[in-house]
Amino acid sequence: MYQSLKNLGSTDIKRLVLVVDDEEINREMLGMILSDEYNIMYAKDGEEALELIKRHSRLLSLILLDLLMPKKNGTELLTELKADRELCRIPVIVLTSERSAEVQSLRLGAADFIPKPYDMPDVIKARVQRTIELNEDRLLIETTETDELTGLYSKKFFYRYADQFDQYHEDAPMDAVYIKIDRFDSLTELYGRNFGDQVLKLIAGVIKKSFEENGGLACHYESDKFLMYCPRGTDYTALVSGILDSVRDMYSARIQLSVGVYPDADKSIDVEKRFFRAKLASENNKGGFGDTYGLYDKQMHEKALFEEKLVDEIDRAISEKQFTVFYQPKYNIQADKPYLASAEALVRWIHPEYGMISPGVFIPLFERCGLIQKVDRYVWNEAARQISEWKEKFGVTVPVSVNVSRIDMFDPDLTQILLDIVRDHSISQKDLLLEITESAYTDDSDQIIGVVHKFREHGFSVEMDDFGSGYSSLNMISALPIDALKLDMKFIRNMTESEKNIKMLELMIGIAKYLKVPVIAEGVETEEQLGILKDLGCDIVQGYYFSKPVPPKDFEAMIERKLTLC
Repeated sequence: MYQSLKNLGSTDIKRLVLVVDDEEINREMLGMILSDEYNIMYAKDGEEALELIKRHSRLLSLILLDLLMPKKNGTELLTELKADRELCRIPVIVLTSERSAEVQSLRLGAADFIPKPYDMPDVIKARVQRTIELNEDRLLIETTETDELTGLYSKKFFYRYADQFDQYHEDAPMDAVYIKIDRFDSLTELYGRNFGDQVLKLIAGVIKKSFEENGGLACHYESDKFLMYCPRGTDYTALVSGILDSVRDMYSARIQLSVGVYPDADKSIDVEKRFFRAKLASENNKGGFGDTYGLYDKQMHEKALFEEKLVDEIDRAISEKQFTVFYQPKYNIQADKPYLASAEALVRWIHPEYGMISPGVFIPLFERCGLIQKVDRYVWNEAARQISEWKEKFGVTVPVSVNVSRIDMFDPDLTQILLDIVRDHSISQKDLLLEITESAYTDDSDQIIGVVHKFREHGFSVEMDDFGSGYSSLNMISALPIDALKLDMKFIRNMTESEKNIKMLELMIGIAKYLKVPVIAEGVETEEQLGILKDLGCDIVQGYYFSKPVPPKDFEAMIERKLTLC
């Protein structure tokens, strides 16, 4: 079904060979001998050769190297190639008239020798062909890995094979295909591991049949995922139908697939990125029934390019302070008149080209890419600086809550980083409130709870954000180290729709009272919502009823009003 690396190209595709010799006559002679069967490049010294090798390393099949040359001789170049993890895979045949140089060259990694003068063309051709074939076979043996269960390639070999295929078939249009079995973990838990293994085998069998008919290659990427690299024009409707039919013939379980196709994949980008685009397309087909699949289209492409641009510009945005911290006030509502109690720091990106970028766009993106820590640290420092500035200007402290992302919680230096921030800005730990979502506590509860205990031991106050979003049991809540509960916004939004919703709010506020911690409600927009929350015993609210998130200058007007009322 699959070609070996040695036979990736048809016989009319020429391998690329570099001839390195300072004498023009020698370069021309070797070119005449080999040019019928190989594409030839030339270099007159070691420095020029190294530049060409680096530029064409992915396509270069062999280097013919003279030892005695100006600037950088062959021995020096051979030494550098051997020390480079990527370039050392390219075989080198040494060109020499000195038998004494052979042993040294062998030790430096030379594959063979061609003696001067070049008066035996057939021997030269045979040695060149043998060296290239042996090297390609060696690479194949070193990297070939198949999945024992499905018989398909492993991810590592699949990516290498696809890359090698493209080198010899630049003009062949290929599609990147991503296939995921939805709810696979739940199905194997319900029906057993043997069921899951049989499903994977059946799907692999349909994929193999597709390649027997259409060509291409595939891998078992992860437990419930497959990748396929298919010639343009493959019938994916038939492929998906074939997979579903094969499984349904054996099992009554409802199997669903998420399938994405990146058609005519751009070969100028990394292989991994092509399949990431196919994965994006699959998300438009998530949980799809029947023989459907998602296509990576212009809209997705523009979104992907936009997101790549944002990722590339994060460091510049931080250094240029394109990220601006807005502040939304929190009001204590249990007094006769509501008064300013604290604020929440909310980051906004004011981009020089795109204007205001919603945090709903860049925060999930940076979380996926592992970059959210950079933004979080920026916000923590800005919030601490602002607290200190307001304290000096108005003589009062306005505590500010900042978000601590789940990924932050796994940084062993996190507590010290926060302590350094409050020290550098001459504020106390109680001034910088730490918000952690309820879901974070349950993702790795022992780890997270341990970190939160450490925060509180060092004087920080911790608020559980999005309380009531459905992750925690009552037993867990009672054991959690928290200083405030912040209600999930959807409860506030829906509170006036029915008496049942109000009862649910009453229950959650009752839990907070039992734990002896204050309750914070966000998203409060109407006087009716405010009145109900006050009657239920909610302590603090934030939302558009009082103010939207505002820049620091606008927030200062609220501090001044507070001082006037005192």
